[in-house]
Amino acid sequence: MRITLLLLLVTLVACGRARPAGDGAGGETFRVGLITPGSVADAAWNEGAYRGLMAIRDSLGVEVSHVEARTPGEQEEALRAYAAQRYQLVFGHGFEFQQPAERISAEWPNTVFIVTSGERVQGNVAPLVFRIEEGTYLAGLVAGGLSKTGKIGFVGGIELPPIRRGYEGWVNGARRMNPGIETRLTYLNTFDDAAAGREAALAMIRVGVDMLHHNADAAGVGLFQAAKEQPGVFVFGANADQSRLAPDRVVGSAIIDLPRAFLTVAREVKDGRFSPKVESFGLAGGVIRYLANPSLDSLLPGTVRTALAAAADSIAAGTLLPVPR
Repeated sequence: MRITLLLLLVTLVACGRARPAGDGAGGETFRVGLITPGSVADAAWNEGAYRGLMAIRDSLGVEVSHVEARTPGEQEEALRAYAAQRYQLVFGHGFEFQQPAERISAEWPNTVFIVTSGERVQGNVAPLVFRIEEGTYLAGLVAGGLSKTGKIGFVGGIELPPIRRGYEGWVNGARRMNPGIETRLTYLNTFDDAAAGREAALAMIRVGVDMLHHNADAAGVGLFQAAKEQPGVFVFGANADQSRLAPDRVVGSAIIDLPRAFLTVAREVKDGRFSPKVESFGLAGGVIRYLANPSLDSLLPGTVRTALAAAADSIAAGTLLPVPR
């Protein structure tokens, strides 16, 4: 497996050169690697990371490479392969990369490992913490204000801490508008099976759910398919603007601006200004946002608009916590 990954990474590095690369410390060519746990064509989490990698390439003029690694073994070997090739910066895109990055970082102290949605600093491993619950709270608030049945649903890929926080923000936001709201939650144990996402959504719709949200990457595409099949059902996008997946059914999306976050960190590492720390991003800095779909803006009553604006201001000011710490 290690030989295969190393050969793959060498190929990807060669393909990833878009312009002459800048230099890292000591005159070495500065190189950035990205490992995603799923396809970058998921229109959500992994696609956003890949766009972040491209932003690094285009803005900093450095060499970049990407590899997809789905299993824990593949993920650890990909981290090791990039470090062995002396990449100065490697992004492990997901909470699941925290422990393997910590194991490998001790062997490769000159590589900075960034774990998106990670949880702690250890050596040269640092997390990017996205307070996605700030965006999902606003999505939930809108859903609670629009629901005709008083029932909302959430589909997660795998039960991970950041996904759980996103769900809690969604429910708390809905309860701000409707304290008696009923909620349904399903974890698929996969981020890839769109058919499973569709079936989970349809099961919720059958018991009266009319507002859906997810954090399931490619599997989440199934929710949009289900919503298009059922009149009166709406869905909220996750991690990216997903209105294009069902323009007349997506009320809004809870967005993570991954390119902005990735570029911020890469610039610090390249310039020698980076020190491992918890990098936390929320509404106040613009990395987390709730983005309404303009074509469905007329659905929102004035009371929902007012509550949405007030909640966004309070979250950004730190006076409203979508999920108690």
